[in-house]
Amino acid sequence: MSLAFVNALECKEPHSDEIWAVAWTANNTAVSASADGTVKQWDSTSGQVSMSRPPHNLAIVSLSVSPDGKFALYNGLDGTTWLWDLQADTVVGRHESYDRSTVQGAEPSWSVSLNPNGTTYAGTSSSGNVNIYSANPDSFGTRQAVLTSGRSRHGMDCVHSPDGTRVALSNEAGQVFIFDLESQALTSTYSSHAMCVRSLAWSSDGQLLLTASDDKRLILHDVRSTPSGKPGSGAVATLTGHSSWVLSTSISPDGRLAASGSADKTIKVWDLSARAAVSTLQESGEVWSVAWSPKPPAPGTAGAFITGGQDGHVRWWRSAGTGA
Repeated sequence: MSLAFVNALECKEPHSDEIWAVAWTANNTAVSASADGTVKQWDSTSGQVSMSRPPHNLAIVSLSVSPDGKFALYNGLDGTTWLWDLQADTVVGRHESYDRSTVQGAEPSWSVSLNPNGTTYAGTSSSGNVNIYSANPDSFGTRQAVLTSGRSRHGMDCVHSPDGTRVALSNEAGQVFIFDLESQALTSTYSSHAMCVRSLAWSSDGQLLLTASDDKRLILHDVRSTPSGKPGSGAVATLTGHSSWVLSTSISPDGRLAASGSADKTIKVWDLSARAAVSTLQESGEVWSVAWSPKPPAPGTAGAFITGGQDGHVRWWRSAGTGA
């Protein structure tokens, strides 16, 4: 089976540099973070900018949006982290994670993830740790815990599980770690990839984790936690077909499909049960970020997703039906 997706919409005022992260919110807006130092919110009907933040003097490298679409957390190349209230268009939190004058052993954040419960956020570091910070505007950026992977390698991505009880970390050496937030324990380690893992995506039920790597592969992991505490069976499928680094991935809200963006200038859509690519879309440049609409697809359709990458454009892609 193959699936057809069409480029249904393109943003009207593109970023002046690469887009490194995109998110599709529950309010049907898109948010993008760019190497031009700006973060923008877009109307998903018109493609127009609805709000934007003044440019930072360095690239914005990471973005995380709350499940209700009310807040966007983003992080700069220098480790400055902001919490943007998307309803009031106000920054309600700002933290300089690199500032060691107030916190001994402070570590500049790279990738950040807002816990779905909204009370904390996670940030990766070059030491292999995940730092947990307060997301409360009154104490924003106060470090509450340090989760240690035991590997002193740069943390490329971190993402919370949908229920907010776990956080996954990937590093530049190709390893993936899962931590339980209540116990602060490292519960699983996967060494499925041979090279840097740049992107992680959880299934909506928290049972699967998809990893995207410079080794040109995506690997699907069973990360279910059992009552006995025994982790899931680990790597259960390898998705191959990209001819260069896989830079980004996202799983559809119904768990049927995944999308991936690559340095080979293509987007691939994968049927996770069939373990096969069902659509390949050509882009003009490297695809640094993909994100599915959080709205479940209508019956008979395969849903929709957005992409951002080298040319600075946000694009909306929608299912156009199935083919033989």
